[in-house]
This record gives sequence, C-alpha cells and structure tokens, in this order.
Amino acid sequence: MNLIRSVLFAIVLLIVTPPVALFAFLTFPLKPHTRYRLITVWTDVVMWFVRYLLGIRYKVLGKENLPARPSVILCKHQSAWETMALQHIFPPLAFVLKRELLKVPFFGWGLSQLPVISIDRAAGIDALAQVEEQGRHRLEQGFWVVVFPEGTRIAVGAKKRYKVGGAYLASKTGAPVVPVAHNAGEFWPRNAFVKRPGEIVVSIGPAIETAGVAPEEINKRAQAWIEAEMHSLF
Repeated sequence: MNLIRSVLFAIVLLIVTPPVALFAFLTFPLKPHTRYRLITVWTDVVMWFVRYLLGIRYKVLGKENLPARPSVILCKHQSAWETMALQHIFPPLAFVLKRELLKVPFFGWGLSQLPVISIDRAAGIDALAQVEEQGRHRLEQGFWVVVFPEGTRIAVGAKKRYKVGGAYLASKTGAPVVPVAHNAGEFWPRNAFVKRPGEIVVSIGPAIETAGVAPEEINKRAQAWIEAEMHSLF
C-alpha cells in the first residue's frame, strides 16, 4: 500500500509541478511577497496530498518560542518534506540553497521567482559573503531565512558538522536564531521513493539572541539544542 501511495504521489507531482512552475516564472514583475503568496500555492496543494494520500501528518511544538521579528532558522534536514512544511509553519521564508537548483527544469524555474538565497558552494569563504549580502536583504524585506546547517539531507540518527553560514548571517545582522528539530526522516526517509504514513513532530527551540555573539558560539548553541532535541524525538 505504501508503494502504491508513493507512486500516485509521484504522478501528482508530475502533473502539478510544470504548470505551476510556468505560472511562477510569469510572476517576475510582481513584488516579492506577492510572488511568494502565489507560488507557494503549489506547496499548499502538495501538502494536501502528503496528508491525505501519503497519510503523513505533523504537529508543532514550541510555537510560543517564535520571535516577533524576522529571524534565521537553523533546521535539521532529513528529507524534502521540511522544505515544504516549513512554509506552512513559519512566516514567509527565504531558503539558502545551492545555485544549481535554479537550473532544474520547471522546478528550478519556479524556484527562481521565490525569495531564495542562492550561493555557489564552491566559492569557499566567498559563500559566506553571499549568504550575508543576500540574507540581510531578505531579512530587511521581512522574510525569515532558513538554513540547513549540515548542508545536505542527513539520514535518521546521523549528523554532520554544522557549517557556520546561518550563524554568521545572524551575528552580522543581529537577527535571532531559531533552532528547529524534527523527525521527518522516520516517515519520509532520505532519498527514498516510498514514504510511510505517520505523524511528524516539529520542535521549535527557544530563540538564541545573537547581538555581540560570535558566529561559532551561536552555531554551537544551536547545534547543542537541535541534537539534544533529536534524541528526544526518536
């Protein structure tokens, strides 16, 4: 049954994504927040099928921890699920992502019209400057910035070194850091075609104030909370 559901879900994506991507590309004359509202209708549609076709639900803990102003979200990355769900849970978002994604047919074309922060991951130290420059602009526009500090999807129970980009942006702008843990990989495994029904738990930690705090210390505090919370979710 899970295989059949997953096949049907893949068909839904093939049907829904191309026309929405073409529509998204045509929104380029509009203001960023207007484009965001229109394009993320795709997310609303897909998340409906995630819930009622795949049987994957979610609940959120710690909503009271959300600051009143745009912040930098440092989030665990286990699957494609959180890239969609975070758009439902948080105010309008700007994801930090690798520039190559914008070249993917249809999906990348639509993505390019969202307020993303695209970086050249091969740029080394210059990538930090890209994150700061574009991230500062998005925060000033009123978008929250999402960074997956491990840089890629991580299998359940695994972890990688937390890169400092998100903490660097927060330190330079004074924006709070919001740490986020979740167990999406338990139901939507990394790089897996077949998904399993169940309830994902998303846990939002206390905001970390960053004014006058070194990026390395911000990163350390966020990592400590996220990894400790991950143990409680599994």
